[in-house]
Amino acid sequence: MSQAATLDERVAVLRAQGIHSVLATFTDLLGAPKGKLVPLERLAQAVEQGAGFSGPSIAGTGLPRMGARSEYMGRVRPESLRPLPFMPGVAHAVCDGFAGGAPLDTCPRQVLQRQVARLQAERGWTLWVGIEPEFFLLNRDAQGQWRVADGEDRLAKPSYDLQAIGRNFGFLNDMRQTLDALGFQLEQIDHEDASGQYEINYRHDDALAAADRYQLFKLAAQAVARQHGAVFSTMPKPLAHAPGSGLHFHLSLTDAQGRPVMADPAGTLGLSETGQRFAAGLLHHADALAALCAPTVNSYKRLAASRSASGTTWSPVWKALGDNNRTCLVRGVAGRMEWRLPDPACNVYVAIAATLAAGLSGIDRALPPVAPCEDDLYERHAVGNPLPQRLPRDLLAALDALAADAALREAVGPAFCAEFLALKHDEWAAWSQQVTDWERQRYADAP
Repeated sequence: MSQAATLDERVAVLRAQGIHSVLATFTDLLGAPKGKLVPLERLAQAVEQGAGFSGPSIAGTGLPRMGARSEYMGRVRPESLRPLPFMPGVAHAVCDGFAGGAPLDTCPRQVLQRQVARLQAERGWTLWVGIEPEFFLLNRDAQGQWRVADGEDRLAKPSYDLQAIGRNFGFLNDMRQTLDALGFQLEQIDHEDASGQYEINYRHDDALAAADRYQLFKLAAQAVARQHGAVFSTMPKPLAHAPGSGLHFHLSLTDAQGRPVMADPAGTLGLSETGQRFAAGLLHHADALAALCAPTVNSYKRLAASRSASGTTWSPVWKALGDNNRTCLVRGVAGRMEWRLPDPACNVYVAIAATLAAGLSGIDRALPPVAPCEDDLYERHAVGNPLPQRLPRDLLAALDALAADAALREAVGPAFCAEFLALKHDEWAAWSQQVTDWERQRYADAP
């Protein structure tokens, strides 16, 4: 359907496809898709005024319990409408958050839209993002413990395991068909380096569309996994002695004429001066970015310089830039850069917005280029050689870094960051009060 199609034309097409309802979705502060079903006959109202939700019932809105701004209004974006293969008769729609008739500054999608609008207005540039979703297929055993859904997935080095792909081909093929029907342009599907872990790659897009698409990917993967008796898990590190999941961002910029801004074949790592300064901005703000890109207690189990059971880990622990070097936080590749910090527990809208803000800070401040790292940093670590500075070791340290980085908080949005810090400090406090099996085994009978 044409992007310029009128709402009436879109409704007519949907009705002809047997659609009776629209799943109007938004994303809360924690990155979870939320929403409600709206009858197709009420779509016009949902586009013009929004589908209404109780604001205080949504994590991180900061909205009051009464008054005109107590209602979170999710305004449907008509161009996002598409039938859902796993919900017959229902079309999916993306919403923007409004309150009191104005864009809501704590809405994650609005946070990213502000950054994208700033990029266009000030420079005429477009940020392109390729997202690489990694995830686990899990389920619970009879004792209620989480386990890998495929009990036969036990190889010491399971990367690219064709037997596991064969055993789980039903799920993978249903994902392929579902994503094809939703307009994803698939590039590859593979088994990753932990038991039960997979990666599905699809074509890059502009920043906002890429974030919208990842949220739709999660909805689709959750639905298809349920059909196969499994749970699609975005937990960064569910297995203690195996690699965790990342959500790497491949980043590039183009100007108003579509010419690359970051790339220069003659530049260091194939990056232009602008690209090198963008990378310097990412590394300069990396500690604060960790809070937004790796936002859970569990995220820092992934971001640990520990050897995995498979003998390989790609965890981006150290703040460095390298040429196709997966041991660095920023990997230069083919005139673009891969930002390896985010994990799938992040709020993708805010992670991209903060990443863009940090990169632009490096450009605006003309930060000097970072000398490329030419070593395997894990080999350096193993023999005790000097290393670049490392990322925060836990969520609290990352939250402290975000609280101290006034420039990044101002760029991302003070209201959003205030809500985020409050909720995440509560999460840290809740975690700190837990007593784990590891502690009991280690200390219960200590002399």
